[in-house]
Amino acid sequence: MATDYVLFIHGVSIRNDKYADELFERLRKSASDRQRNLRKISLYWGDVNEELENKLLGQLRVSPYWKDVWFKEFREKQIIPFAGDAALYISRHVGAKVVNRMKTQAIANGLHQAQPDDRLHIVSHSWGTVILFDLLFASRWDEDKAPGKDDVMAIRDSIFGVAGKNSDRRQGIPIASIHTLGSPVAIFSLTNINPGKDSKDSPSSHDITPNLQKFLECLQELRQGKKLPWRNYLHPGDPIAYPLQKLMIDLVDGDTKYLDIQDILTHNAGWLEIPFAQTLLPLLSGGDAHGSYWRNDKVTEEIINVVQQETPRFG
Repeated sequence: MATDYVLFIHGVSIRNDKYADELFERLRKSASDRQRNLRKISLYWGDVNEELENKLLGQLRVSPYWKDVWFKEFREKQIIPFAGDAALYISRHVGAKVVNRMKTQAIANGLHQAQPDDRLHIVSHSWGTVILFDLLFASRWDEDKAPGKDDVMAIRDSIFGVAGKNSDRRQGIPIASIHTLGSPVAIFSLTNINPGKDSKDSPSSHDITPNLQKFLECLQELRQGKKLPWRNYLHPGDPIAYPLQKLMIDLVDGDTKYLDIQDILTHNAGWLEIPFAQTLLPLLSGGDAHGSYWRNDKVTEEIINVVQQETPRFG
């Protein structure tokens, strides 16, 4: 029986390597009823940044003005971990450490040993989506002396359609579906803007567009014209989550021939809930909404439905 690998990658402010256990258990129980063999690959990098962020917080707390700032707990527990994790990954030095951690975990879970009929389903949360697309498609890792380049290329070599160190796109496990939970990709897509072929400016080193397009073209040939399923889940009270359907079609799939991408709302607020939620939710329960996807029934059901629709062999 073919194996459906489910690769999880978390977002910012996660300090527990068990973050995906509940969702995977839900998926496993549903899959067993449909005769699907699921295998979990849970990438964890949250503790890489912890020491540096704690050092920053300590420096802030010695300020005589820190005790007077508003929303102190919100700043310490949400703003600093979110912005800190994002900023540290973008930096060359810490970003390389994060990538090394993910490569080691991916290899330990046998991703590079997948069989011809096996498939890969990606479930990424929050900033984890930005990290994943960056390490798979951003040109900044192509520089000869870029810290972490060898680790990035090792990950790319394990996935079909992604050009790694060996520059052979037709090796590795094929991605069969993408599931983005509470994703801020819409905002960070602004770093991907290409100046255009007639511009004298160099394209952004964070631009994912050219490599992503080549990946989709190569994958569609393997899938014999079948579009790649992409589900983007967003809670209306999650200030980090944004729709992606129109954005990604405009960015890489103007002819809508590569992606079957759909935005899915995971929560329908009642009419009494909406006025209060839109006023105070980002401060009072935005964090709860942002983490709700891991235990959401609609997320579980949709992922399994997509997995079930994939046939044992693409080509």
